[in-house]
Parts: sequence; structure tokens; C-alpha cells
Amino acid sequence: MDTARAQRLPRDQRRAQLLDAAYEVFSTRGYHSVAMDEVAVASGVSKPVLYQHFSSKLELYLALLDRACSELVELVAGAVASSTHNRDRVAAAMGAFFGFVAQQRRSFRFVFESDLRTEPEVELRIRAVHTELAALIGAVIAADTDLPVAEAELLGMSLIGMAETSARFWAAAPGQITQERAVELGSSLAWRGVRGFPRTTTG
Repeated sequence: MDTARAQRLPRDQRRAQLLDAAYEVFSTRGYHSVAMDEVAVASGVSKPVLYQHFSSKLELYLALLDRACSELVELVAGAVASSTHNRDRVAAAMGAFFGFVAQQRRSFRFVFESDLRTEPEVELRIRAVHTELAALIGAVIAADTDLPVAEAELLGMSLIGMAETSARFWAAAPGQITQERAVELGSSLAWRGVRGFPRTTTG
């Protein structure tokens, strides 16, 4: 492709285009196997243009990781807000993780299967998304029980860990259990634990 003739786009649109192209490359091959030259070619721009938007391969990767983390948070937040009945909330939140694996498989790899987990900036972001989700779920638990916020957030983190681990296990053995059945099993187990805590409201 003649990059000199690449269509001129506003900066935000060009950045989005670069992220989309990089997403395909990194999600397929991982961080270490990809060079910025390849991202530039996939984007249809010159390497200098790519560096105008991202000063390094790490900065580009972190932008993709941020986008994937935001996708997961939006899915879980939407699931929690989808009902006022806690059993349904648990099932929806569990379903959000399985849906993230099934429908957003490449984004899932950025968040939970990155080959750059030892990089401090990557680890910081992954820890931050876990903390944000734990606070999100913990707020619901704290509002409906007599538990202090810190304890509710610990339970939220436990539920997240359970959902993530079970979703990854399910994805590694495709076809053995349907997604619907896997969500049903996971949410049933989680609900049996959550409902044992004293309630302050109905739901």
C-alpha cells in the first residue's frame, strides 16, 4: 500500500484506526513478536506517522490494554445494573465474564492472557481493573448486607476471581459445556455463597 497516499484523517480518527490495526496484530501474535513496522504496514501508514501518535510499542500496547479493560468494566457494570434482584445480578455478572471470553476473545487476551504481565505498567492496569470491578460488585453487596465496605469488596474480588477462572477454564475446552450451562453452574455456586450473608434489603 502506498502510505504516502494514505487518506488524511483528523488526529482522533487516525489514532482509532491505528488502534484497530494494532489490536488485530497484537491480539493474534502477542507483544514480543510484533514490531512497530508491522503495525504501520497493517495500518496503511508510514512508521513516522505511527510514532506521531504512539511514542513506543509499549505506549501503543497500553492504549489497547486500556480499551480492553474499559470493555470489561462496561460489561460488568451493565450486568450489575440490569436487575434489582441480587440472584439475577450474580447471574448477569457471571454471564458478562463468559461473554467477554466468547465474544471479545481478543480483548480478553489483553486483560487476562497478556505475555507482558511482568511489565509494571501492564500489571498496574490489570490490578486496577480487578480493583474497580471488586468495588463495583462490593458496593452492591455492602448496600444489601451488614458487611463493612472493605469486607464486601473482598467478596467482590472473590466473585471476580471465580468468574474469571471458570470462564478461562470453560474457554480452554470448547464444546464440552454450553456457555449458557456454564454460566448457570457458576452463578448458582456464587449465589449460594452470597445469599448466606445477613440482608438489610430485599432483592
